[in-house]
Amino acid sequence: MIDPIESLLRRYFSKGILVDTNILLLLFVGELGRERITKFGRTEQFTPNDYDILIDLLQRFTVIATTPNILTEVNSLLNKLGEPAREVFAKGLVLLEETYIPSREIASLDWSFLKYGLTDCGIAEAAQNKYLVLTDDLKVAVYFNQRGIDTINFNNLRSF
Repeated sequence: MIDPIESLLRRYFSKGILVDTNILLLLFVGELGRERITKFGRTEQFTPNDYDILIDLLQRFTVIATTPNILTEVNSLLNKLGEPAREVFAKGLVLLEETYIPSREIASLDWSFLKYGLTDCGIAEAAQNKYLVLTDDLKVAVYFNQRGIDTINFNNLRSF
């Protein structure tokens, strides 16, 4: 019998995976150097092994999706690292499929905007019936699953 996570990975391998901010940040900081992962404030909860898990996971998908809001958050956080972070970020952008939904549309969808905000509601809209979502935010993962959006909490993949 296939476990639920493996089943999701197989179902979405050709559709794609939409990676939330903290996990995408882990990817870029890891690209700068595995040793930087535990030293940068926003990724200090992760380990170099988590980066390896992420790389192995992302290689299973033909599409790695994102939204402009996620990219803005990641860019803002990476700017704290200076160069060569911007160069690594710029090179990494070519590997991502960016899905745009106007902010006014996201904000007008329902009550959830007030609770979850622009980025998370944008992820929900972009992923609906299209992508598997990868996040480390339990609250967001529960919300997405309640909306019928297939989601993996990265913490369930980690070895503590």
